[in-house]
Amino acid sequence: MNVRMRRLVHGLAAAMLLVAGSGVATAQATDPQYGVWKLNLAKSKYSPGPAPKEGTVTIEAAGPGRKVSVEGVAADGTPVKWGYSGNFDGKEIRVTGTNPDGDVVILKRVSTNAVRSTYKLGTKRTTVNGISVSADGKTLTVATSGVNGKGQTVKNTQVFDKQ
Repeated sequence: MNVRMRRLVHGLAAAMLLVAGSGVATAQATDPQYGVWKLNLAKSKYSPGPAPKEGTVTIEAAGPGRKVSVEGVAADGTPVKWGYSGNFDGKEIRVTGTNPDGDVVILKRVSTNAVRSTYKLGTKRTTVNGISVSADGKTLTVATSGVNGKGQTVKNTQVFDKQ
């Protein structure tokens, strides 16, 4: 292959990588769940209670998946801090920090605006979250059902406002 032909092939390969990479970046940047979300206690419902005193969730891009960080204050005043980073591939993702309802989470993208996260504590499934963003992109709703780490039936609706 002559020098001119090699340059053409290398240029095309580089252009293809650039286009492919920018497609992934664009898809990630436009995920409506990315951002910082503050818990709106007035719009949230907890069964069983009590509700936490405050909470913030940060969702950001991490390769083909996401990184989630949760911080807040529990009803009894203790600090809450946990998170995870993983993909939407159906594999278990280790939860870091202390989440009393799960030490692993499994992610599934349901649609552009919706994700399902399934938590397990040990080998037992505990809770499932349906996570969705409003059409205007300003509200994140987390509908939780299942049995928490204390063995209590849970049916919560958490509403978060975009910061």
